[in-house]
Order: sequence, then structure tokens, then C-alpha cells
Amino acid sequence: MSMFCFQCQETLRNEGCTQHGMCGKSSDCANLMDVLIYSLRGLALATQIAEIPINSTLASHAEQVLFTTLTNTNFDELRIERLIRQTLRLRDGIILEHSAKFTEHNDDILFFNAATRNEFLAKSPFVSVQRVTDPDIRTMRELLLYALKGISAYTHHARRLGFTNPNISTFIFHALAETAPMQGYAPSTLFFLLKECGKTALSAMKLLNDANTQHFGHPEPTEVRNYVRKRPGILISGHDLRDLEDLLRQTQDAGIDIYTHGEMLPAHAYPGLKKYPHLYANYGNSWHHQSREFELFNGPIILTSNCLIPIRAPYKNRIFTTGPCGWPGLRHIPEPSTTTGQKDFREVIRLAQQLPAPTPITETLDGTPEPKMLTIGYAEKELLALLPDIVAGIRSGEIGQIIVMNGCDGRHHARSYYRTLADQLPKDTIILTAGCAKYRFNKLALGQIEHVPRLLDAGQCNDTWSIITFLHVLGDAMNVESLAELPVTLEVAWYEQKAVAVLLALLSLKIKNIHLGPTLPAFCSQNAIKYLIENYNLQKMGNIEERIAEMHTPSQGKEELV
Repeated sequence: MSMFCFQCQETLRNEGCTQHGMCGKSSDCANLMDVLIYSLRGLALATQIAEIPINSTLASHAEQVLFTTLTNTNFDELRIERLIRQTLRLRDGIILEHSAKFTEHNDDILFFNAATRNEFLAKSPFVSVQRVTDPDIRTMRELLLYALKGISAYTHHARRLGFTNPNISTFIFHALAETAPMQGYAPSTLFFLLKECGKTALSAMKLLNDANTQHFGHPEPTEVRNYVRKRPGILISGHDLRDLEDLLRQTQDAGIDIYTHGEMLPAHAYPGLKKYPHLYANYGNSWHHQSREFELFNGPIILTSNCLIPIRAPYKNRIFTTGPCGWPGLRHIPEPSTTTGQKDFREVIRLAQQLPAPTPITETLDGTPEPKMLTIGYAEKELLALLPDIVAGIRSGEIGQIIVMNGCDGRHHARSYYRTLADQLPKDTIILTAGCAKYRFNKLALGQIEHVPRLLDAGQCNDTWSIITFLHVLGDAMNVESLAELPVTLEVAWYEQKAVAVLLALLSLKIKNIHLGPTLPAFCSQNAIKYLIENYNLQKMGNIEERIAEMHTPSQGKEELV
């Protein structure tokens, strides 16, 4: 076994990748990531022993490290090595400054040091997740780590817009420090940390929501073009809206159209971004179709965050990474200039001006004609504006069910379930969605119920915050004590670690009866699954006909709504 990783939904045989990652990362890359996380835990432990506050330098560094190791984000081993060294330097600086508080009897994690890749790799067998032999302890430790990765992705994007929350940073370091040793965990401590982590995930989603809405304005219902025109274009993918804003500012008079891909689709709904007329359209589908779509696009592509898959030759010379994203040999756009506060996209722009316009995508993935427009923009403000119509519809019987279908898309064949379910739902059903899972059904013609669209797209995965807020207010308006009393069903699709953070956030609100798919996490022990079933009625993705029948038979459970 040359590596071990089971953090994503597509891990090999739903057990673990042992030779190379299903995501495309090499065994060396996976092992270097293990050492990087180990080093970060050592840094966190040093801050705890030294009793120092978590400043912006430490907080930003931890976010970068955790985001870098999130699935499909960074495959560049040289950059991961540099992050290890940077982490060790920060740790050693703290130890040197507070030397009286550190002794030779402290954990080895505080004194691990190395200079070469081979030395890092030699450490990897000793820091592997498999060194934690108790399956239940390992489950809690990994759940916590993966949720921290998701939280850090959200706080990284918020930080780019000038929004931070010291309490979140403090929790991240505390949780990392508490899980720094390889053995000897107290289950009660880990259980408490997981509960706090769910609350922290909520805070992180709210932080990013506040950052986005205060900087770009509240999303508005928007018809987004789903076609191209005959001008050169730049395609931007990932999640970072600030990167898109910098690009739009720098291309205003360049004769170039900007197209969004994947999780950047929600950008078209923000007033501060949609005001740019050359933010022209969305192109393609979710992340795992990018090989075909990036080749067809013809122009340069910018990857701003996770959702990068192995690069193919036809577009390798016109793809750029930025932020935490990386691939060996690709051109990387560095962090913003201290003078302008913007990233410099001039190289991308010059390349775009030399290349042809995008090739139209005329058919959906199932062979039907592509719709001309996609409707988005139903985040918190707009969902609440629809509340009177939805309440009236529920009371009159015109709206029979609200189904929350949010989360991640992925390559697993069983994910066809979500499209089929959306297509077969009764016409009195409304779908609330957030995240790239929507690409399974957002091109279906689902129509409306009176003035309410049957598909309400709240945005990116972090915009689950908008859906949670809406459900809370809906419960108040319907005068119910629990979510189980509302005609609401939850179908959550997961792939990577932001989905883990969202799941812990939902569980922290005591929301039950969640159907999770397409598979249950490989990193969860049998006892952990049993606990989630018995205490939260967590269920696997099921039979579509049975699922639809169940939707009209609300659970009798009395969990708190929020």
C-alpha cells in the first residue's frame, strides 16, 4: 500500500485509494498532504502550549493548508512541499519565542523536522490515518478534519472580501491541536468538538454569505444565457467570486466575453457582478465534465479553487490556476498586488485575444437540446420574498412538498437518481437547491406553481445557509415546532469535504431524516453509521418510487427546527 485516502465519495470501492487517488493525485502527493496536515496540527499544538492568540497570519495560513488538501484542489507536489516548510517555520518560531513552555517530553509532532521530499515521504507512514486503529475514534477524528477543510474553504473566500471571524479561526486551531497526537483520544472530547464544528460550519456559511451580499449585493432572480457568441472568451471555474470581479474589471475594454463554469454560475445573480455586460453566459455543466468542455471552449480557462480534474493535452497550454488550486506545470496567477489589491490577469487576457470564440454546446448530457436560459438567484432575500406565496400554496394544497436537493455532483453512476427523481416528482413539488448537484436537473423544464418557480436555485454549496434560514422562517410562519411537521424532504448529495461541513451544520440544528447519497462515507465506522441512523434517522439514497411516496407521509419525530 503506497498511500491511503478515503476522504471523498468516489474513493476506491468505497473503502480507500491505496495506489493513486480516484481524483487523480499521485501516491506521493497524497502522502505529502498527510505530512502537511500533520505539520499543521503541530503548529496548532504549539499555539495551544504557548497560549498565544490566533492572528491573521496564522489563520490565513491554516485556511490555505486545509483548502489545499481538499479533494480536487491542488495536485502540485512542489507547492505542497513549500507549505510544509512554511508550516514548520511558523511552528518553530513559536517554540523559539516561548521556549520555556516546551520540553523534550512534548509530542514528537513539535520536533518533527525535515528538508527534502524524501524526508517528508519517510514520515508519511507514521502520520497516516491508518495509525489510528480504533475505527470509531478514527471516524470522529476524520469527520472533524474534513469539516475543517470545508469550513476553511468558506473562510478563505470570505477573507478575500475582507471578512473574518476570529472565533472560527480559534476553533480551527483548537480542534487541530486536540487531534494532534496519533493515539490516546478521549471519545467525549472528539464528540464535543464535532458538535462545536457543526455550529462553526454554520458560522462560516453565514460569514461568507455576509461577505458576498455586502460586497456584491443580494442575489436577484436572473435569466442566465446558456449559449455563446462569436467573440473570444475566458472561462472561469471554481468558487472564488473575488477572482471573477478582478477579471471583469481588467477585461472591460478588451473585446472579450467572460463565461462561468460549474459553481461560478451563481455569480450572474449578484448585482455587483451582473452589471458587467461582458459577463456573458454560463458554459457547460458541473466539474467532472470539464475535460470535454474545456477542450470545446477554445479560449483560456482559470481555475480559482477546488473542482480541478487531471489536465488533458488539448487545453493544457491555455489553463491557469490561482488561489489554493494547482497542477504541476500550469501557469499560476499569484496573490493580489499590494498596490492594486487585484490579481493580475494580463497574461490570460493576451492569450484570449489570440484564440477563437467558444464552440457552442448544443446538446445536454442526455442528448436533448440545451436550454437557452437558466434561472438562478433565489438565495435568502428572494426565498423570503416568496414566503407568503409558498405558505399560501401549502395551506391551499397547491404546494404538496418542498424537497431540498443540494450538495455536490460527481461521476458515480448512481447520481442519475437525482435527475430521475427531479423529473418524476409530482407537479406540486418545489425543489430548493444549492451546490453543483443542481446540474443533474437544472436544465429540465419544471415550470411553476402559480408565481413560484418549481426550481429555486440558491447558489453555491455554502448557500445552504439561505435554505436553512428559509426553512426556519417557514416553520415560524406555519406555526410548527419541528421540521418533521413541514412538507419538507432533504436529499443531500455529497462528494468532498465542504459537503461534510454542511452535513455537520445540519446535524447541529437537529435536522433529521436526511437522505445522503450516492453512498455513505467510507470513513464512517459501522458504529458511527448506527449512531446517525438511531439519533438522526440518516438514510441512504433509496428507491425513487418509495421515496416519492414517503414524501407525503411526514415523520412523527419532534426534532427542533433550529
